[in-house]
Amino acid sequence: MVPFQALQAYGIAVDAVCPGKKAGDCCRTAIQDSGAYHGYQTFTEKRGHNFSLNANFDEVDFSKYDGLLLPGGRAPEYLAINESVLDCVRKFSDSGKPIGSICHGQLILAAAGSVKGRKCTALHALGPVLIDAGAHWIEPKTRMDCVADGNIITGVIYRAHPEYIRLFVRALGGKVTGSDKRILFLCGDFMEDYEVTVPFQSLQALGCHVDAVSPKKKAGDICPTAVHDFEGDQTYSEKPGHNFILTASYEGLDASSYDALVIPGGRAPEYLALDETVIALVKEFMQSRKPVASICHGQQILAAAGVLKGKKMYCIPYGEAECCLGRATWLEPDPMLSWKAFGSLVEYFGIAGIEDNAGTSADIEQGNVYENNSKELHP
Repeated sequence: MVPFQALQAYGIAVDAVCPGKKAGDCCRTAIQDSGAYHGYQTFTEKRGHNFSLNANFDEVDFSKYDGLLLPGGRAPEYLAINESVLDCVRKFSDSGKPIGSICHGQLILAAAGSVKGRKCTALHALGPVLIDAGAHWIEPKTRMDCVADGNIITGVIYRAHPEYIRLFVRALGGKVTGSDKRILFLCGDFMEDYEVTVPFQSLQALGCHVDAVSPKKKAGDICPTAVHDFEGDQTYSEKPGHNFILTASYEGLDASSYDALVIPGGRAPEYLALDETVIALVKEFMQSRKPVASICHGQQILAAAGVLKGKKMYCIPYGEAECCLGRATWLEPDPMLSWKAFGSLVEYFGIAGIEDNAGTSADIEQGNVYENNSKELHP
């Protein structure tokens, strides 16, 4: 999800395909997280988002794409024995085009014979099979490690996304120039998983200094997240998401040292909106006219802070009453894909609009410039 939406935010055309499925079909995703939180010997797994495909596997012309991405999870176990998939990987490998693979995705590279003599890393458990495939195995020191060897870019797990994306963009011929911009994320327990993770890691990939804080928590603490999806009921469903690790302590925070504020949605805004220190923080950013980006239910905090008067707004439809009572001008969103920037305030509707979220955030922190040549990618 993160590379898919981040690369779109950077202006790159990205297609997602799966053997046996067509555009509009969904692939169920998995939430794989460290089992150490529970004293387990391996990672845990839960149901994740329903990921929508946007192209047909049987109809795509692989030669028209400039790069290939192989996500991890359990899918590589069966994709690695699919000859159509292996043929696709070999075509990219033989052409020398960039191939990015993360976590368990390297199993597909091994089955395709694309790692022989190449340096690569992966989840620790894949070390033996990659060695058997002739790879120069690089034992990961952290879960954020990545290795680039020619056109092959490999990463350990999803926590490596910022460096993984940065290396992949570079392999495409793109250029990311960093700046001293500092972005603050206002987090809480059961914020929406991808509404925090996608913009957080996308901004890190651009070279921003990004911090995540939560009231009464310190650096290294976790916020459990929630996965919200529309699955045929009258409202969204909720499933447990990843454990999101905070990077800074809330107490003693110097808001003036940050250039922008991001407020994820989910259920956290319901109670964060009742915290006087949160309200004061939001007001400080708004009064200083620094960019404030808010998505989905995040606008509940903005309404409680009384900063919406005269502002045009998008929000998840269920937040219309709160926004209007906050004296905002309500704009009916084009379902699931909407964002608007009004002065220093940037607001978003829902999860599917996050690629715009990350892109607008990148525009906000003006020192980061991404240059591309209209490259197309194929995950």
